[in-house]
Amino acid sequence: MDLTNLSDIKALLARHGFHFSKSMGQNFLIEDWVPRDIAHSAQLDESCGVLEIGPGIGPLTVQLAQQAGKVVSVELDRSLLPILEETVGGYDNVEIVPGDVMKLNIPQLVEEKFQGLTPMACANLPYNITTPVITLLLESGCFRRVTVMIQREVAKRICAQPGTSDFGAFSLFCQYHAVCEYLFEVPAQCFLPAPKVTSAVIGMTLRDTPPVDCPPKQLFSVIRAAFAQRRKTLLNALSSAYGSQLSKEQLRDVLTECGFAETVRGEQLGLEEFSRLAHTLYSHM
Repeated sequence: MDLTNLSDIKALLARHGFHFSKSMGQNFLIEDWVPRDIAHSAQLDESCGVLEIGPGIGPLTVQLAQQAGKVVSVELDRSLLPILEETVGGYDNVEIVPGDVMKLNIPQLVEEKFQGLTPMACANLPYNITTPVITLLLESGCFRRVTVMIQREVAKRICAQPGTSDFGAFSLFCQYHAVCEYLFEVPAQCFLPAPKVTSAVIGMTLRDTPPVDCPPKQLFSVIRAAFAQRRKTLLNALSSAYGSQLSKEQLRDVLTECGFAETVRGEQLGLEEFSRLAHTLYSHM
């Protein structure tokens, strides 16, 4: 059975009485190069254990199983479980875990399932859970690399650089935790049903150490303040967030001390600049 062949997919789904769920954001792949290229981008070998999220009917699962030592796939839709038993049940290195990934204890799961293996994560993520799942995977600190297919606009934001329109707080969060690469795009016609947007695959290689020497709580407090109202200058944004602790004149002095113009905006600063700003700001409080 070809899990990306449209006729085979329709016959498989009809045999099991499956119906797509809009609320779960289900879009199945119908081009074989996509799961193959995603799995290749994941940089796997037999020493790796892979956490997959939302396997669907299993086309990416099969590719991962052929390269990794073990694959654990978390599937929320229980109506897909008998389908997965048929499509990937023959792989002795694949385990399907029913459940909601957002409710799982990821470090515990990784420790239990991937003893002696290098943990990786790979997924074709539903658009409606992209940001929380990526946040969960990065903050867990469990994975060497995270490779995901997501909505192109979100992929661009994650990989964006300072000074661009796509750059924002989530860019900084992801780049704090990982080196992020924009790998390739996947057109809407590669899916059944076809979504209304283009997808993109990104790779995130987790950092061994933070890229800046700054307490994360302080760093991201300042970043959130800077992007809470994007149209404001950084001075006005900081005044809105920290005005009860520091006067606008004091905040202007903080910017000057950091070497920033009074008119600078948050999207012009990278992690190094925000780290310097956080250090200086909190030294004045």
